[in-house]
Amino acid sequence: MVAVMPKQPPRPDVTDGAVRTGPRGRPRSAEADCAILEATRAALVELGWSKLTMGDVATRAKVAKTTLYRRWAGKSELVVDAVAHLFDELELPDLGSLTADVECVVLRFAALLERPETRTALMAVVAEGTRDEALRGRIRSAIVDRQKGLVLQGRARAQARGELPYEDDPATAARNADLIFDVIAGAVVHRTLVSAEPVDAAWARRFTRLLLSGLASLRN
Repeated sequence: MVAVMPKQPPRPDVTDGAVRTGPRGRPRSAEADCAILEATRAALVELGWSKLTMGDVATRAKVAKTTLYRRWAGKSELVVDAVAHLFDELELPDLGSLTADVECVVLRFAALLERPETRTALMAVVAEGTRDEALRGRIRSAIVDRQKGLVLQGRARAQARGELPYEDDPATAARNADLIFDVIAGAVVHRTLVSAEPVDAAWARRFTRLLLSGLASLRN
């Protein structure tokens, strides 16, 4: 008589003593991601939105096209992430006062928008977003909502310094943060990309005075 051994559950993958419980496959490479996003921005500057293809990006980044499609469903998602990666470079310095912090971040934001890859990529996704609701949603989540974190950080610092009052109502606080972001981002984007005027230290100083003190502060 032959004994029948009970079925054993499949062994988890073990590598160097570590148990891997996640999905099989090669881990995502941060280096490859950066190369792909950089290639996307370069292709946008050279070719424009309409001529940009996933195949062209793959060639420039020296990766297989399947590598792109494992990460991004299509061109729209890829380009938005390429833009978002640039905006993630923005940081809010702590210079000791709300005025100094705002002036500095305005100048850094404008300098970022002056870069050809930022300007071209941002204007491309905004233009396409006017015709694509899903793309607009991705722009909001990947770029706008993430950058609103700078507003929240700056407001919290100013409140801790006693420069701004605390808001008791969370809904009011959220609406105010949205408005502050819209005013700062809207003004800098319009002046840099639409009016094509410089955002220098003098303009940043006057804009910050207007933002913090209102129209009456611009009499002098």
